[in-house]
Amino acid sequence: MARADSPRHFYHDQSIKNVLAEFQSDLEQGLSAEKVAQNYETYGWNELTFKPGKPAWLRFLLQFNQPLLYILLLAGAVKAFLGSWTNAAVIWGVTVVNAVIGYLQEAKAEGAIASLAKAVTTEAHVLRDHQRLRVPSKDLVPGDIVLLASGDKVPADLRLVKIRNLQIDESALTGEAVPVEKSTELLASDTPLAERNNMAYAGSFVTFGQGRGIVVATANATEMGQISQSMEKQVSLQTPLTRKFSKFSRTLLYAILTLATLTFAIGLGQGESWVYMFEAAIALAVSAIPEGLPAVVTITLAIGVNRMASRNAIIRKLPAVEALGSATVVCSDKTGTLTENQMTVQAIYAGQQHYVVSGGGYSAKGEIFPREDQGASCHLDDALPHTLAECLLAGLLCNDSQLKQTDDDWSVVGDPTEGALLSSAAKVGFSQAGFASKKPRLDVIPFESDYQYMATLHDGEARTIYVKGSVESLLSRCDQMLNGQGQLIALEPSTITQVVDEMAAQGLRVLAFAKKEVDHHQHSVVHEDIAADLIFLGLQGMIDPPRPEAIAAVHACQKAGIHVKMITGDHIKTAQAIAQRMGISAAGEATAFEGRQLATMAKEELRNVAETGSVFARVAPAQKLQLVEALQSRGNIVAMTGDGVNDAPALKQADIGIAMGKGGTEVARESADMLLTDDNFASIEAAVEEGRTVFQNLRKAIAFLLPVNGGESMTILISALLARDLPILSLQVLWLNMINSITMTVPLAFEAKSPDIMQSAPRNPNEPLITPLLLRRILLVSAFNWVLIFGMFEWAKSTTGDVTVARTMAIQALVAARVIYLLSISQLGRSLLSYLQGKTKEITNAPFLIIGIVAAIALQIVFSQWSLMNHLFETAPLTFKQGLICLIPMLPMLPLAILANRIDP
Repeated sequence: MARADSPRHFYHDQSIKNVLAEFQSDLEQGLSAEKVAQNYETYGWNELTFKPGKPAWLRFLLQFNQPLLYILLLAGAVKAFLGSWTNAAVIWGVTVVNAVIGYLQEAKAEGAIASLAKAVTTEAHVLRDHQRLRVPSKDLVPGDIVLLASGDKVPADLRLVKIRNLQIDESALTGEAVPVEKSTELLASDTPLAERNNMAYAGSFVTFGQGRGIVVATANATEMGQISQSMEKQVSLQTPLTRKFSKFSRTLLYAILTLATLTFAIGLGQGESWVYMFEAAIALAVSAIPEGLPAVVTITLAIGVNRMASRNAIIRKLPAVEALGSATVVCSDKTGTLTENQMTVQAIYAGQQHYVVSGGGYSAKGEIFPREDQGASCHLDDALPHTLAECLLAGLLCNDSQLKQTDDDWSVVGDPTEGALLSSAAKVGFSQAGFASKKPRLDVIPFESDYQYMATLHDGEARTIYVKGSVESLLSRCDQMLNGQGQLIALEPSTITQVVDEMAAQGLRVLAFAKKEVDHHQHSVVHEDIAADLIFLGLQGMIDPPRPEAIAAVHACQKAGIHVKMITGDHIKTAQAIAQRMGISAAGEATAFEGRQLATMAKEELRNVAETGSVFARVAPAQKLQLVEALQSRGNIVAMTGDGVNDAPALKQADIGIAMGKGGTEVARESADMLLTDDNFASIEAAVEEGRTVFQNLRKAIAFLLPVNGGESMTILISALLARDLPILSLQVLWLNMINSITMTVPLAFEAKSPDIMQSAPRNPNEPLITPLLLRRILLVSAFNWVLIFGMFEWAKSTTGDVTVARTMAIQALVAARVIYLLSISQLGRSLLSYLQGKTKEITNAPFLIIGIVAAIALQIVFSQWSLMNHLFETAPLTFKQGLICLIPMLPMLPLAILANRIDP
């Protein structure tokens, strides 16, 4: 069967008649069985397709796809060809160890597309041949008429054709904080995704009402499918560290091959045997390759992972540890990331008095008090103002939702807006249970988008209709209001409108409340009952508030030189208000842009806006991805946070994708490099701190490892060109570069952070791995190591007459000097020097460093004194006197280390 995806068109700007005609469908009868079969042949299953992940064996083989390992593999092959199987086995063993470490630490979870497929797998009610059927969502085809009811998951993209009070939660797709009220009206072509109210999208949920829609897109052609495709096309980007390592490795590879080939050719030209020169070339190549560096980097990153986990940040992809530490921009979703994802009433206007509401979420914790500290807090035992009580009571009774407590967490069963009203009433002791018998509900007019209000009739001392809804719908029905003393006065619409504008400017969603007393014998309520003569009770303004700890985290990021940008699908005024509260943007700044503005921009203009803007609202999923790409094109290292399906492509594109591990969607979690287990933006600050510490420790490791390679390669090169005995053999080089280096370098990964780690600006993303200052340090110490190895070897050979003993002494002398150099670049050594100079009274505690040094010394004793090691590595046992002589180079290393620290502090 030929497979084709659904037509990729937009239907929000098409009339219902045209859509039905295009798909040859009937609103009352649905598709015929024949037409369903025909469409199925054309469009296939309503399932997302995705590429299978790489098999385990291929992922393991790809670990060898590193330029520096090519040389080792080739050198091992040549050694085996020449019959030196021991040498070949050791060389190959080094490459396998590196591959195993990388394989075990690599992130294996590539199930984001599978999670998307699962997200749209459900059952649907459809009309076919004038019959209502329940079918698996994968059987849906374009043209099907789907029936929606409260609690349903939308199975495909639908153009809505009939609705009754339909509300759909699209937060995972658009970032909209509250359910969207749907309509069937025709919309403009440039209407943003979040405002296409005549559409229902696959993977969203019906929270209220009923509806009917025609399937216009299935499988990969749905909005969810487009996200799937954009993720599938997106390559896995390298982090700054891996990019720099790749560039460094390629440069080093070319240099090593050039030097080895030149050495081999010059030696042959001088009459040396090709076997000797080949051994020298291999020894030179092996000595120049920092074999231990990949393993040290991996171990250092793994330690950083464990540290971050203890601070609520779980790393899924190892290089992301360092990438976060070098981030220059954090792009954050608003809903559920910077905010509580819980609507909260924060302002009330009742009885001509403004009130402030404290507390967050749906908990009853908090207080209601007059604005500008004009009075005492209002508790249940206080004299609660009559009009305020009436306003809160209207929100409590004219309400179809409930609050649910699980341990210390409160959640809403129903509409988040109604949950906020229940919470504000609870802060003065009002509860649904408490008024169930006092004012039982007799009838209700459910909320309808055509009327923009809800009304309930309650019994009690007086039979009362309570109404809540939009300000526009209620003001026209009111002619009186209650003043501060609970007395009826004439309504002042202009004053109310001014208060509404003030609340809206703060990003608050405003609801109005009113009541009307009716005859005690009335048992039902209809629209005519509330067409006029309502008494205005007040306003409640609510918002999904920012997390207090996230505000502090934003400030900390900005102090560290990291720009924070809000990218959301929510309304621009709400986004601006939250951004101003959090300090992301200042009041009056023209740095907020809408998705429809971004859609008309050329690439260069979009890049400029991405850099200068701080708030991006009503943004479609594809535009989130474009903004991340625009920032990266300007050299930024971008961290992207999010929790919804709509965030997944941007999370995958970003240098570091950060998902909510607790409240986020599975799709977002599978696409991210890092999860926040507490769903708290504040944990990002801690993760950045750890990431910077990781890079700081990696830089120490590089400064420690590379001078040994430099000294070894310089020694071998000069010895080969002068046709002298090699002071160090290729297998001995591997011992130094792998066993000794890893033992002494890994403790650097446990170094604590510097006190000023978050006071400096992010590193320049274009800064090379080996900076000029670091290169000077490496060259200086490399020259010392060359003199040390060459000098100790020549002296020992001339005094003992034994080349094997001379090589062993040269190696042990090098290790002894390395101990001093290791201390000099560690915090222990630096604090010890400050202590001796009287600058500090404490010495840094560094148990891992001490353990590493002791272990390295023990291994070196085994290396020279054990007969098996003598046989494998061509070493010789040393006398006590010879061992003491090997300690002499520690003395000149002291002033050299101090000089190196001044060159590259």
